Amino acid sequence: MDEARRLHYLAAMGIEVWQPRVAGESAAATVPAPEPKSALEPAPLLADQDAEPAPQPALTAQPTTGATGAQAALQAIARASLARKTQAAVPAATSHSAPAAAAAAATAATDEQRQITGMDWDTLAACVAECRRCPLCETRTKTVFGTGDRHAELLFVGEGPGQDEDQQGEPFVGRAGQLLNKMLAAIGLAREQVYIANIVKCRPPRNRNPAPEEASACRPYLERQIALLEPKLIVSLGAVSANNLLGNSEAVGRMRGKHHHYQPGDGAEPIPLLVTYHPSYYLRSPAEKAKGWQDLQRIITLLRERR
Repeated sequence: MDEARRLHYLAAMGIEVWQPRVAGESAAATVPAPEPKSALEPAPLLADQDAEPAPQPALTAQPTTGATGAQAALQAIARASLARKTQAAVPAATSHSAPAAAAAAATAATDEQRQITGMDWDTLAACVAECRRCPLCETRTKTVFGTGDRHAELLFVGEGPGQDEDQQGEPFVGRAGQLLNKMLAAIGLAREQVYIANIVKCRPPRNRNPAPEEASACRPYLERQIALLEPKLIVSLGAVSANNLLGNSEAVGRMRGKHHHYQPGDGAEPIPLLVTYHPSYYLRSPAEKAKGWQDLQRIITLLRERR
């Protein structure tokens, strides 16, 4: 076989042919690579069309993977590594920042509580009128602070304003309030001689019960009202009121007729608390009004004992 045909076969098989150094020639003879067998041969994966090819060292065969493909792969690995580090750092940052955020929130709440504790009636009412402590502020028409004698011996606490109260800004002005007025008149008291407030100062949508976080947001206001009023007796109207004032989840029927006390947050002397049904209960169940009369009699008895 002559030399030319041998070189042709070796080149077709992709075998590098080394030649002895000859003066005036390159150190190695490079045989041009054969043309691809098919135009459908796939292009190299991860090729970067815009990158310049890396220079090839002398006396080496061409790599099977282009330098641009390796660069793209390394970039992909780097991005994946960075993503993992970022994901790992997020929980760590959160775990470190959460206590600080909680501490800041607790400090702010303490400062706000201290400010409310020092308010007089008018300042407290103005504060409630501008309150944004819970989402109920977004749907209210008016805040419902409270009404009545600010030196009264008797405090009635309901659950929250209804539609009429939300419109007028005063508690117990709807049908339930009218019945409460009649109940008070039955024991010789006028509405103006007692004080009436609610667990929350804004109407819950659709007259639903206040959520725990809503009641908690309003609690400092009610606590300050009780501290300013110093009543001899508190009457809770309905389960929502009793549960929030006593810190339990019992039904009204189980709490009626028993001795309860409200413990002020400032450590002052406990105040007797009587649990009765909300006036709306008697509107729904007129046959149960005898229970309301019994509770009214207990109110008179407890007030006499406290005088």
